Amino acid sequence: MEVLQLIANGLGNSEIAEALVIMVKTVRAHVSNILSKLHPKDYTQAAVYAWRAGVIQRKA
Repeated sequence: MEVLQLIANGLGNSEIAEALVIMVKTVRAHVSNILSKLHPKDYTQAAVYAWRAGVIQRKA
């Protein structure tokens, strides 16, 4: 959920890794899992799906 929230906030893999204090390889694994479950065409569609489903909320 945290990774998806950060994707929705426009962060890239390296920025997500830094924010969560994890390796970029771990971020890629999480992103891969997210994309395989949601079946979006790209990061933007994954974020939009999560937002519409109420999984994430846009930060002010």
